[in-house]
Amino acid sequence: MPVDLTRVRGLSPDVVRALRETAPVVSVVGDLMLDGWWQGTTERMTREAPAPVVEVATRRYVPGGAANTAVNLAALGARVRVAGLVGDDDAGRRLTALLAAHGVDTTGVVRVRGLTTVAKNRVLVDDQVLIRLDDLATEPPPAEALDLLAENASAQSHGADAELVCDYGSGALTGAVLDALVARERSGRPGLVVVDAHDLRPWARLRPDIVTPNAAETAALVPLSVGDAVPSDERVARVTGAADALLDATDAAAVVVTLDHDGTLTLARDPLDVTTASSVSAAEDEADPDAADHPRQEARVRHRTWARRARERQASGAGDSFVAALTVARAAGLPLTTSVDLAQAAADVVVQRFGTSVCSTDDLLIHLDRTGDLLLPADDLARRLDDERAAGRRIVLTNGCFDVLHRGHTTYLTQAKQLGDVLVVALNDDDSTGRLKGPDRPINALADRAGVLSALSCVDYVTSFSTDTPIPLIRRIRPDLYAKGGDYTPQMLEETSAVLEGGGEVRILDYVADHSTTGLVERIRGAGSAP
Repeated sequence: MPVDLTRVRGLSPDVVRALRETAPVVSVVGDLMLDGWWQGTTERMTREAPAPVVEVATRRYVPGGAANTAVNLAALGARVRVAGLVGDDDAGRRLTALLAAHGVDTTGVVRVRGLTTVAKNRVLVDDQVLIRLDDLATEPPPAEALDLLAENASAQSHGADAELVCDYGSGALTGAVLDALVARERSGRPGLVVVDAHDLRPWARLRPDIVTPNAAETAALVPLSVGDAVPSDERVARVTGAADALLDATDAAAVVVTLDHDGTLTLARDPLDVTTASSVSAAEDEADPDAADHPRQEARVRHRTWARRARERQASGAGDSFVAALTVARAAGLPLTTSVDLAQAAADVVVQRFGTSVCSTDDLLIHLDRTGDLLLPADDLARRLDDERAAGRRIVLTNGCFDVLHRGHTTYLTQAKQLGDVLVVALNDDDSTGRLKGPDRPINALADRAGVLSALSCVDYVTSFSTDTPIPLIRRIRPDLYAKGGDYTPQMLEETSAVLEGGGEVRILDYVADHSTTGLVERIRGAGSAP
């Protein structure tokens, strides 16, 4: 049976396969670039200056800027049209050919005689960037080229499921092109408009559905300091406090702020679907069922994702992969919060790689089906957590059966993650789940439960235990915080003494009423037996 993407409430390999089959049409309008990665060796210095001599062995070229976003979209199954400017030079011809090789429709690309195609060539020695050489246009494009680009951009948006604007600040897009896209509104616009721009203020005229500023771009929109030097919790708090100002400045329906290693925050006034892994305000939405009738109500943070820590320092273009995945998922019908989760997964794939990379549906399938990597034995987990502690990170442990994942679970896991830096989820194995819940449980086997949990951005590690309580595991890994949900007190828990012995503390999280696996299973069985 085909997957109904509009009803999806979490990520799985089946969702990614269905996304690929949907194949939405996406129009990309943006600043096209060519990225070069030149690898070489150096063993001596020049006589002319204190500089190394690099003997270049290989030159690799890939689409960059908006062109990288376009090939990411194509790799995720979208049918992509691109409009942008290139020079009538070797770099422009190479870039156009690379786009076509990825299946991107380049009929909207305007080739301009005398214009220099933007190219960024990195020279590397031992996989370390030594220098970057940028070829930039010294003169603005002629007016007739901009008019033709505006015509192409407007024309290719007709019949598209989504339009994605990628403005890297060249100045070529905020004049005639923006005017044409705004004027096109009167005759209808694509079902989704997403803007990824260094300066989002001019694009407020377009009234986009989604904008995706990074930390620096967010700070440029409102007086806000959210740089890397600001602690994670403080960054999140500052962006949260500026939600209304960001929505007003961009006139967007939703603002997805990307904070690199701190993940993302999704801001909106209208209620969103909040039943996925990282939602932070599900109770607010239920308390305000008429919120959609008040578009100027106070903005709230609706969703948060957590980024997987990157191992590769030379990764480039993760933001392009993020916005591409977000756009194709939303265009295909996935709820916004699930789309943001998918986009975070795509960025997590790319930041582990070297150079300007692309995330494909096959990459996401591998990434989401990584149960074997995250369902760790206790000894392996303890070794990894020792490394996490050495890096100054606080370990949070929680446990449960997590048999049929629902909003109560995901709200609770998000709260647990926010207590520290690393969240470990310990699953009752199948036998202990049966002893705890009854002979007809679990519904889902341990490997399947671990697979679902490992796809959540708030979960860092998954392990399992076979005992009736996780006390032996607690003594083995010594968490800094042990989180438990429901109407408990620390004194009621058998685990409390083991946590305290290891120098940790117990935290009781909010009880989410009316969301239990037992109740959900009973409703499903009741529906199945109904005449």
